[in-house]
Amino acid sequence: MTTTPFNPPSIAELQARFRPVFARIAEGAAAREHTRTLAYEPIAWLREAGFTRLRVPPHFGGLGASVEQLFALLVELAEADSNVAQILRPHLGFVDRLLIDRDAATQARWLPLAGQGAIFGNATTETGGGTVGELQTTLVPDPERPSGWLLDGRKFYSTGTLYADWVTVVARTVVPGRADETVHALVETTAPGVERLDDWHGFGQRLTASGTTVLRQVRVVEDALIRFPRQQPTPLVAYFQLVHLATLAGIARALQRDAVAYVRARKRVFSHGSATLPKDDPLVQQIVGELASTAYLAGLVVRDVAAELGRIARVRVAGEDVSKAELDALELRTAQAQVAVAEPVQRAAARLFDVGGSSALAEDLRLDRHWRNARTLASHNPVVYKARSVGDILLNDAEPVYYWNVGVAAP
Repeated sequence: MTTTPFNPPSIAELQARFRPVFARIAEGAAAREHTRTLAYEPIAWLREAGFTRLRVPPHFGGLGASVEQLFALLVELAEADSNVAQILRPHLGFVDRLLIDRDAATQARWLPLAGQGAIFGNATTETGGGTVGELQTTLVPDPERPSGWLLDGRKFYSTGTLYADWVTVVARTVVPGRADETVHALVETTAPGVERLDDWHGFGQRLTASGTTVLRQVRVVEDALIRFPRQQPTPLVAYFQLVHLATLAGIARALQRDAVAYVRARKRVFSHGSATLPKDDPLVQQIVGELASTAYLAGLVVRDVAAELGRIARVRVAGEDVSKAELDALELRTAQAQVAVAEPVQRAAARLFDVGGSSALAEDLRLDRHWRNARTLASHNPVVYKARSVGDILLNDAEPVYYWNVGVAAP
């Protein structure tokens, strides 16, 4: 039997497919932000167009796009609406986690669902007084079903889960006589005992549904537990960080776009200005040039890291191992990229308002959303820690930190 060789789509073909959807999403972005209308429609448009299947291999129903193509498109989506790009971060990361870890049985279980359009959300982080590294969310054996489990816990920062069909819950198994084990439990978001709350209260990324997921006696079957390798070097940390950076790069492009549109349409000038039209004022031109330069730099950095991630992905798909030195270098590069991008984009988002007067503050424009969203993205993994890590690696040959936790330090 012969098989037809797969010809991967070109970036031009993918852009032609998705740019009309991105444009449609961009049209309503400011209004959704202003009225806090959750992005159910944009997510449905992207699912229908196949965006959620981008990285799924064709034999599982996906488009088979490369890592580089994914991140190029993600920047464009973030330019249209950074909330929507952030919503899909857990889903995109879950798909690539399956590809990175290369477990054939797990891929065969879950990638076909993604290929059919299923979206996966996230329930990882816990708030409150829990000890650093100790999960409060537990899985215990189900007394009524052999090989079954009961899941209980409460998560926050559950990005995208309101829009998802399945949620990946990080939990620890508790079995008498056995050591606890950290696993990923996949449950349907409509399963009995799963409650999703729209209680995200951050001032940015307001539409990402990054609030609470409550799990009460949720039944989980054994083959819905995934045991990913832990405490080993992985490209996945860089991948998840790059999603943030691609979203910041998209915000930078949106700043350039909105500044140009605002200035071109503006007729009013200040008496102490330098031209009869704002677009001819050298100071305004300088600001727009600075915004465009930040967008260029951010996009360049994302492409650089994506190229190395893509190379590593292809090596692993070919069945070859990637050395620790290569993964360490990738993690260092990604940390440097975060430091290089996060603060300049935030400065550009604040600088945007210098191109005009008080009319730039109009609620219907919602230009403030760019700064709020950039600031929120930069707060997820604080830049100061990444900058310190870079310095420690370069000065002391320190090991990159691939896994970290949040909680209360033990006394």
